[in-house]
Amino acid sequence: MLDNLTTEKRNHSTMHLDEMSIMEILEVMNKEDQSVALAVKKELYHIEKGVQFVVAAFKQGGRLIYLGAGTSGRLGILDAAECVPTFGSSPDMVQGFIAGGVKALTEAVEGAEDDANLGEEDLKKVSLTAKDVVVGMAASGRTPYVIGALKYAQKIGAKTVSVACNKQAPMSQYADAAIEVETGPEVLTGSTRLKAGTAQKLVLNMISTASMIGIGKAYENLMVDVRPTNKKLMERSKRMIMEATDVDYETAESYFEQAHHHVKTAIVMILLQCSYETAKEKLQASKGFVRKAIKTNHSNHSS
Repeated sequence: MLDNLTTEKRNHSTMHLDEMSIMEILEVMNKEDQSVALAVKKELYHIEKGVQFVVAAFKQGGRLIYLGAGTSGRLGILDAAECVPTFGSSPDMVQGFIAGGVKALTEAVEGAEDDANLGEEDLKKVSLTAKDVVVGMAASGRTPYVIGALKYAQKIGAKTVSVACNKQAPMSQYADAAIEVETGPEVLTGSTRLKAGTAQKLVLNMISTASMIGIGKAYENLMVDVRPTNKKLMERSKRMIMEATDVDYETAESYFEQAHHHVKTAIVMILLQCSYETAKEKLQASKGFVRKAIKTNHSNHSS
């Protein structure tokens, strides 16, 4: 079965990999990596479809759940973990699962990816509902753990998205949005943590980022729902307030404190010259979209 997978084929540019100098290896890897973004570009239509599902899910209180084995699973968990500080989302809003559980993050759990029931069981553990979106990832496009999860998700009525790095991937038939990024033979034959892994990371970046923007987690190009949990993020928060409102550092800091360290509220307070309570109300009315909160105020004045 592996014979038909482009990710398992030998790369003709690297047949003498073991004889290459360090610089030659780096150059050929760099050259191969440049093809990944172009391969992703060909799948933007399907990625868009996936994002639309996730935005709709978020708006009705649903979750985004990633599943994968090996590299794919680790990338899903990484993306899920990074949504919390970046977008101020709750840890259960975006979740990641890997075949074999947490142990598989650092060591191989043999056979876990071949068990279709494990994928279903992981989704049952989080009480999957029809409101959720399940994104299954596998470079090969045929991992039983992922297929089992996608099948179960469809049975429950949840929207499903698949991310594979081969065309005609078996798991695509269980996806409402099937993303097939053909990355081709790896520099090191079959090592899908390379180009295939990079492609999946790019796709997940797009899915989570575009979905979070779709529910008001950005103003202009600023991540205004950031959780300032450390000194760096506290400073970044103040800088964002400065950028969004053209005030100086002291003013930004003052409003940041008045807004109880909530960047969006501070921005609305400054731009509308209103109280903390009014800013909170406006953000609530605009479902968290800063731009809408400000516009409604201006349109009220003009009418």
